[in-house]
Amino acid sequence: MELHRGRFLDHLQLVVKDLAASKRFYEAVAKSLDVPWGGEGPGFFYIDELCVSSVDSPASAGKVTGRTHFALQAKDKAGLEAGGKDNGAPGPRPSTATREPGSPAASACAARRAA
Repeated sequence: MELHRGRFLDHLQLVVKDLAASKRFYEAVAKSLDVPWGGEGPGFFYIDELCVSSVDSPASAGKVTGRTHFALQAKDKAGLEAGGKDNGAPGPRPSTATREPGSPAASACAARRAA
């Protein structure tokens, strides 16, 4: 196994109800950041260290991922235009008290809209 310095996360898998909507959202955000498309297979796709699969995919345990919070970087409104939800300007949230003020992360929520 190769250890990539500067990276804490190896991969993240989300299991979603609507794979097509999730794909539109994450593909748009990745494209806006010039992150290359990883690939896809029956019931899943992946971009960089993110794998998204459908409930009926062999890659899932048959359950949708519960409420999960993680932030993506973003340069523009690509995620919103692809179906994400605007949660307001970047900055602290009551539920994410550890987030740095002025964080460059997008304040778009894919989980409620695309999952």
